[in-house]
Amino acid sequence: MTEPNWQKSTYSEEGSSCVYVATAPTGTILLRESDDPTEAILTTGTHQLGALIFAFRSEPDTTTAILRRDTPR
Repeated sequence: MTEPNWQKSTYSEEGSSCVYVATAPTGTILLRESDDPTEAILTTGTHQLGALIFAFRSEPDTTTAILRRDTPR
Protein backbone atom coordinates (compact mmCIF):
# COMPACT_ATOMS: atom_id res chain seq x y z
CA MET A 1 0.00 0.00 0.00
CA THR A 2 1.27 3.45 -0.93
CA GLU A 3 1.70 6.03 1.83
CA PRO A 4 -0.94 8.79 1.50
CA ASN A 5 0.20 12.22 0.36
CA TRP A 6 -0.76 14.23 3.47
CA GLN A 7 -1.41 17.95 3.07
CA LYS A 8 -2.05 20.51 5.78
CA SER A 9 -5.65 21.69 5.68
CA THR A 10 -6.11 25.29 4.63
CA TYR A 11 -8.56 25.61 7.54
CA SER A 12 -5.80 24.98 10.13
CA GLU A 13 -4.65 28.10 11.94
CA GLU A 14 -0.95 28.91 12.02
CA GLY A 15 0.70 27.80 15.27
CA SER A 16 -2.21 25.62 16.38
CA SER A 17 -2.89 21.93 16.12
CA CYS A 18 -3.29 21.16 12.47
CA VAL A 19 -5.49 18.82 10.52
CA TYR A 20 -3.92 16.94 7.63
CA VAL A 21 -5.93 15.63 4.70
CA ALA A 22 -5.19 12.91 2.12
CA THR A 23 -7.14 10.90 -0.42
CA ALA A 24 -6.97 7.10 -0.49
CA PRO A 25 -6.80 5.30 -3.87
CA THR A 26 -10.50 4.42 -3.39
CA GLY A 27 -11.44 8.12 -3.18
CA THR A 28 -12.02 8.00 0.58
CA ILE A 29 -10.83 11.12 2.38
CA LEU A 30 -8.41 10.60 5.28
CA LEU A 31 -8.05 13.05 8.17
CA ARG A 32 -5.43 13.09 10.92
CA GLU A 33 -4.30 15.41 13.70
CA SER A 34 -0.76 16.76 13.72
CA ASP A 35 -0.25 15.96 17.43
CA ASP A 36 -0.34 12.20 16.85
CA PRO A 37 -0.19 11.45 13.12
CA THR A 38 -0.03 7.65 13.38
CA GLU A 39 -2.61 7.07 16.11
CA ALA A 40 -5.96 8.37 14.87
CA ILE A 41 -6.80 8.50 11.21
CA LEU A 42 -10.44 9.17 10.38
CA THR A 43 -12.03 8.26 7.07
CA THR A 44 -14.91 10.04 5.43
CA GLY A 45 -16.53 10.75 2.09
CA THR A 46 -16.72 14.01 0.18
CA HIS A 47 -20.34 14.74 1.14
CA GLN A 48 -19.72 14.10 4.84
CA LEU A 49 -16.59 16.27 4.85
CA GLY A 50 -18.51 19.02 3.09
CA ALA A 51 -21.19 18.88 5.79
CA LEU A 52 -18.53 19.04 8.52
CA ILE A 53 -16.87 22.09 6.93
CA PHE A 54 -20.28 23.73 6.52
CA ALA A 55 -20.97 23.18 10.24
CA PHE A 56 -17.58 24.67 11.17
CA ARG A 57 -18.24 27.74 9.07
CA SER A 58 -21.79 28.14 10.43
CA GLU A 59 -20.83 28.08 14.11
CA PRO A 60 -17.18 29.20 14.36
CA ASP A 61 -17.24 30.03 18.10
CA THR A 62 -18.76 26.69 19.12
CA THR A 63 -16.58 24.74 16.73
CA THR A 64 -13.39 26.41 17.95
CA ALA A 65 -14.24 25.61 21.57
CA ILE A 66 -14.91 21.97 20.74
CA LEU A 67 -11.75 21.57 18.69
CA ARG A 68 -9.60 23.21 21.36
CA ARG A 69 -11.24 21.08 24.04
CA ASP A 70 -12.25 24.19 26.03
CA THR A 71 -15.67 22.74 26.81
CA PRO A 72 -16.38 19.82 29.14
CA ARG A 73 -17.04 16.51 27.40
